[in-house]
Amino acid sequence: MNPESYRALCAYRDEVKAICEELTPLSPKLKSLASEASKTDTPEYPLEHPVVYNRDYDTIAQESSIRLIVIGDNPGKEEQMEKNCRYLVGQSGRVAEGFFRRNSELGIDFRANTLITNKTPIHTAKTAHLKKLIQNGGQDIQNAIETSQREMAQATARLHRQMLASGEAVQLFLVGYAELKPKGIFSLYRDTLASCYEEDKEAWNHVLVFQHFSMNRFLVDLKQNRTPEEQLEAAITRLGTRHRQEIFGC
Repeated sequence: MNPESYRALCAYRDEVKAICEELTPLSPKLKSLASEASKTDTPEYPLEHPVVYNRDYDTIAQESSIRLIVIGDNPGKEEQMEKNCRYLVGQSGRVAEGFFRRNSELGIDFRANTLITNKTPIHTAKTAHLKKLIQNGGQDIQNAIETSQREMAQATARLHRQMLASGEAVQLFLVGYAELKPKGIFSLYRDTLASCYEEDKEAWNHVLVFQHFSMNRFLVDLKQNRTPEEQLEAAITRLGTRHRQEIFGC
């Protein structure tokens, strides 16, 4: 990537690391709440990192080629393990990785050419458990979840816009359609992200919205909405634009 993009990415990395460090004092409480929330519908698992910084950011060099930014939901069971501390390495990540590997015409290696981020670095076994953390954690936990969403949205939009402005052809995939709706867990993230592009409509055209990779929802949605004669890249752009208009109204 060019020097301007690399500087922007380094600034983004430092900003996300700072967000995670700000949440660290809440780690014992977050760990207890996440563990309790998982008991009703999740097999017991070792909870090691209630706040997850993506260590992959530390391996990105100026020689790296970032062509895609993917925004997932929040770190799950595999992401928070000490041996990982990386985003989208569980079932959803394997689906995404397999999709790009099978469709080499897109020219994207999911692990080498994609910057993967989340809407919050706060872990839960299932995204829906974030509601339980808000309900049971008190005002400080609610504030932490909301603030982290707002700051992550601002940081990611800033990086995306700066990379585009420097001449990089970078698309942004915002996945997790359902929880972006008005009553969804990530409605605040949605609103914050949209506000960051209000003065940059050209960059907004490079933001695409999709169903999540989990449970093959992305693949099923794409298959159902792709016409027989349509090229894959065109189908992805058309579907992502349609979903963006459904979620954001523009």
